[in-house]
Amino acid sequence: MKNLKHLFLSLVVAGLLLGCGATGAIISTPIENIDSSPLKVSALSENEKQNWGHKDLVKDTIPGMSVEKTYAELIKNRKGNKVIVAVIDSGIDIDHEDLRGVIWTNKKEIPNNGKDDDGNGYVDDIHGWNFLGDAYNEQLEFVRLLASGDTSDPRYAEAEKEYEEEYNKYTGYKTQYDQIALQVSSADETLKAHFKKDDYTKEEVNAIKTEDQALMQAVGLAKYVYGLDMASLSAFKKELNDGLTQINERLNYNLNKDFRGRTTGDDINDITDTNYGNGNVKPIKKAESHGTHVSGIIAAVRNNNLGANGVANNVEIMAIRAVPNGDEYDKDIALAIRYAVDNGAKIINASFGKSYSPHSDWVMDALKYAGDNDVLFVHAAGNDGKDLDSNHNFPNDAINNGPEITNTVITVGSLSSKYGSNLVSGFSNYGKINVDIFAPGDQIYSTMPENEYEFQGGTSMAAPGVAGIAALIRSYYPSLSAAQVKEAILQSGLALNTKVVVGGETSDVRPFADLSKTGKMASAYNAFILASQMANSSN
Repeated sequence: MKNLKHLFLSLVVAGLLLGCGATGAIISTPIENIDSSPLKVSALSENEKQNWGHKDLVKDTIPGMSVEKTYAELIKNRKGNKVIVAVIDSGIDIDHEDLRGVIWTNKKEIPNNGKDDDGNGYVDDIHGWNFLGDAYNEQLEFVRLLASGDTSDPRYAEAEKEYEEEYNKYTGYKTQYDQIALQVSSADETLKAHFKKDDYTKEEVNAIKTEDQALMQAVGLAKYVYGLDMASLSAFKKELNDGLTQINERLNYNLNKDFRGRTTGDDINDITDTNYGNGNVKPIKKAESHGTHVSGIIAAVRNNNLGANGVANNVEIMAIRAVPNGDEYDKDIALAIRYAVDNGAKIINASFGKSYSPHSDWVMDALKYAGDNDVLFVHAAGNDGKDLDSNHNFPNDAINNGPEITNTVITVGSLSSKYGSNLVSGFSNYGKINVDIFAPGDQIYSTMPENEYEFQGGTSMAAPGVAGIAALIRSYYPSLSAAQVKEAILQSGLALNTKVVVGGETSDVRPFADLSKTGKMASAYNAFILASQMANSSN
């Protein structure tokens, strides 16, 4: 479910190659519709960039979820109940300064004694479980299908075609990035030699007057990079190197038919073979940051003068490591969902997904199990810019757009920070049947491993925003069921009468209302009010 940075940078590469070588007392009612809203015409301030997903569309003219307004007007000093949110993802830095105070601890388990003290089938699962063991990189699911050689699979030919397209695309990316990295390094060295120092500035570059062709080319490339809002060629080189790392991982691991990443020794085709994994839920390496970022969006400690504020207070994050650098295994996801349910989670955040799922029935059974046990499952819609009503996306709670197996799953698309035609993130999947609602997901500021913070974008960042809203509701209105919490979130969203660009294609403009089941964007404020009304009406 990653929104790879190099997909943005590919546009930059093309340009460079061409150009440069609350309570019963609440009486408010939800806003049903916004016919028009003032646009945020000025650039976001640094504070707004870091918190835009918590802003209010009407008050701030920024299409956030009205989280700040919810705390200021509805929650204030109220005390809620603790809610356990399971984050099924990559490893989570449970020692992060902004997360360590909100990490779930299994009090029935004695740490590091090598025993299953609580009898739940998992030894020393102090903060959750790691279904991946020591593995990190993995193949994509359609590559596993091709590697199996099972030509009888009905999607085998489709997988072959997709493999050829993906392999050619990423080898092309690699060639482009290698060329640009060489050009940028050469320009950087030329400018360093000219200034006789390494830390030259933009102003110094702009002041250069020269007839030297090599220096002129270096200046031209540097000015182009500055125009991309990059502080320096060195900073741009880092972006390029990060992109190359992801491209190489795609080619060497995700698309490599001969690569085998799994180290746990279990049979991936046997759901009853459960004696694998360990209790180490931390990232294997610093680059494994996805789960940490997602967790911060939900629950980073609020107002502690550190880097980020989570949507929800009164949350404990149950860390479940089941998503590698590649496609997750259906078995791991099915068992992870069951682990979360059996160990007290009331909400599960699932910021992952794939287009092939050989054991989708296992995962659907687990989703039904979660629903039957009053657990809400919040899932990211995916980052392919596609219509999920006509494209495969797993996990899901329905087969072929049919009836849902449970009414406790929410699928979330991504919004950008600017209201108007570009409101929907260009990468976001959508679907009138299979996407429920949209939420902020573009350039969200949150926690990263080793006490760092960073902006990341994707539907992976939109889903935890909604999971945070669900946690708020379940904390302050614990009598509401998972299905009622879903109803409160979906019914109370802001319905927008505006047309938006879809899938990043400027020629494809549609009504926002046509892109999801509700045609709405999530609002913590409205959901909290509606939840209050629902809870009071049942008393």
